[in-house]
Amino acid sequence: MTRPRILLLGAGGHGKAIADLLLAHGGYDIAGFVDAAPKASQVLGLPLLGDESLLTALAGQGIGFAHASVGDSAQRLAAADRLRSAGFALPSLIHPAALIGHGARVGQGAAILARAVIGPEAEIGPLALINTGAIVEHDCVVAEAAHIGPGAVLAGGVRIGAGALIGAGAVVRPGIYIGAGAVVGAGAAVVEDVAPGATVMGVPARPVQGPAI
Repeated sequence: MTRPRILLLGAGGHGKAIADLLLAHGGYDIAGFVDAAPKASQVLGLPLLGDESLLTALAGQGIGFAHASVGDSAQRLAAADRLRSAGFALPSLIHPAALIGHGARVGQGAAILARAVIGPEAEIGPLALINTGAIVEHDCVVAEAAHIGPGAVLAGGVRIGAGALIGAGAVVRPGIYIGAGAVVGAGAAVVEDVAPGATVMGVPARPVQGPAI
C-alpha cells in the first residue's frame, strides 16, 4: 500500500526532531524539506529540496501533506498559513512513544514528540508543540501554537493561551491559567496565573523584564 507523502517546512533543529518523529511513525513517506535559507543538501539523510518558492509546485506533484517544522510559535503559525495557501493539508503528528489518554483531542498541525504524556480529556490545539518528555495532565487546554518544552509538567486543569511558551523542565500547578504569548522560563515553578504576554521565571515564578528560555 502506498503511503502518503509529507513535506517539512523548516530544516533546523526542530525540523530534525519532526523528521525523527515521522521516521518512527512510519505512516508517511517524507518527501524532504524546504527552508527559507537552505544550508545543506540533506537532513538525517533526507533531501533538502530548496526554498519556499517550490511549495506550489511540490503540492502539484501529489505531496498532499506538510508540517510546519519550526520551533518558534509565531513563525510556525505563519509557516502553516503558507503551507495551507499552497494546497497542503496539515495532519497532527504523534510519536509512537507518546502516550495519549482517553478522550484527549489533538488539533491539526500539532506535534507530540517522544515520551510526551497527554492525559485524559486534555485538549491540544492546532499547531501546538508538545516537546520530548512533557506531561500535559487531565483536562488541560493547550491553545493554538503554544509550545510545551521538553520535560515540562502541566498538572491537571491548566490552561495555556495561544502562542505561549512553557520552558524546559517548568512545572505548573493545577488549575493555573497562562495567558496568550506568555513565556515561562526553564525550570520555573508556576503557582499563580500568568498574564498574557508576561515573562516569568524562578521558583516560585515571578515576572521579569525581557525574554526567558
